[in-house]
Amino acid sequence: MSVADLPLFSVLKSRMRWLEERQKVLAENVANADTPHYRTRDLKQLNFNAELNATVQAQVRLAATSPSHIAAPMGDTTTYPQGPRGGFETKPSGNAVVLEEEMMKVAQSQMDHQTATSLYARGLAMLKTAIGKN
Repeated sequence: MSVADLPLFSVLKSRMRWLEERQKVLAENVANADTPHYRTRDLKQLNFNAELNATVQAQVRLAATSPSHIAAPMGDTTTYPQGPRGGFETKPSGNAVVLEEEMMKVAQSQMDHQTATSLYARGLAMLKTAIGKN
């Protein structure tokens, strides 16, 4: 069994692939900021938090080695608010690219990718610790 076959790692891997594709689409939007009649594109937002929580709930269970241990909550404890989608500006040339919005999306995508990479690295470190390697 490979590390990529573990559910947590496969979810993180798919998230990083999605973020990579989104960065390509956002880069095309920025590159076409002066192209007449160009409309911005974006990938459909995946519900990563729900998918990750479902994977964790299905695969990870905390061991209670004593009856006095308190059970940990396994529900969705984090929610990220989605801002209102608005401000569709269109230039006289028919171009609908707003560079500020696109750069905000790029920055958010970069932070999400760094988070997924960090989680992946920490998961690998946890596995190394479990098998006795530092």
